[in-house]
Amino acid sequence: MSGIDSLPPLREVIAEHGLSARKSLGQNFLLDLNLTAKIARSAGDLTGCDVLEIGPGPGGLTRGLLAMGARRVVAIEKDTRCLPALQQIAEAYPGRLEVISGDALEVDWAAHLNGPIRVCANLPYNVGTELLVRWLTPETWPPLWQSLTLMFQREVAERIVAAPGSKAYGRLALLAQWRAEARIVMDLPARAFTPPPKVNSAVVHVTALPEPRYPAPAEGLSKVVAAAFNQRRKMLRSSLKGYAPDIEAKLEEAGIDPTARAETVSLERFCALARVLARR
Repeated sequence: MSGIDSLPPLREVIAEHGLSARKSLGQNFLLDLNLTAKIARSAGDLTGCDVLEIGPGPGGLTRGLLAMGARRVVAIEKDTRCLPALQQIAEAYPGRLEVISGDALEVDWAAHLNGPIRVCANLPYNVGTELLVRWLTPETWPPLWQSLTLMFQREVAERIVAAPGSKAYGRLALLAQWRAEARIVMDLPARAFTPPPKVNSAVVHVTALPEPRYPAPAEGLSKVVAAAFNQRRKMLRSSLKGYAPDIEAKLEEAGIDPTARAETVSLERFCALARVLARR
């Protein structure tokens, strides 16, 4: 019996089902149920909430979310080897866990949840950034979710909370801080995982704002900041020259020096540029 529920410790679950983390799926299992419960607590009060989890693996965080009082957990798992272990959790928490076998990039998760919705996940490294960008850039706002509590490589987490002018400042910081509050709430050393990854990890908590800090088209802003930071050492008039033949005039209209580099430009100015470009 584990410390948070009546189910066996995760090492026993993994041994019983012959599970091993697959690099091709970006898997690193977190086996300490005290840590998974701590991550679940960092997501806030889960009572009365449906929680979306991506990549539950053998179910350590899933158990933490349920033990911390989540109304329901919808877990999307691509690795079919993990489904029997997750089914055991579903049986221990009747009616509170729905497991969807599929790719999180393709599943219509919203069809399976009722509000209020929180997202909490130890994201697989190979899809984490893409999922975050999708959650941050729906055309309508506020989004379906109230908050995102997500584990990333420490380097990625720092990029999400980075300030303008810093080395880590880029697309993720701009998109996260445009419509939300983002902060690092927990650090995890590589040794906490099985197998240990080559880097440390961190948990980022992102809370949706009622409305964006500045008006801008979501798709347009995402594309322009991606282009700007893809060649961050170049002046913006060079990195964005494919956007318009008169890009220098567009930059100046948005209040941006065409010779500036992306990391020196504020969120407010990038939003202004996205609006200018949308009028083309």
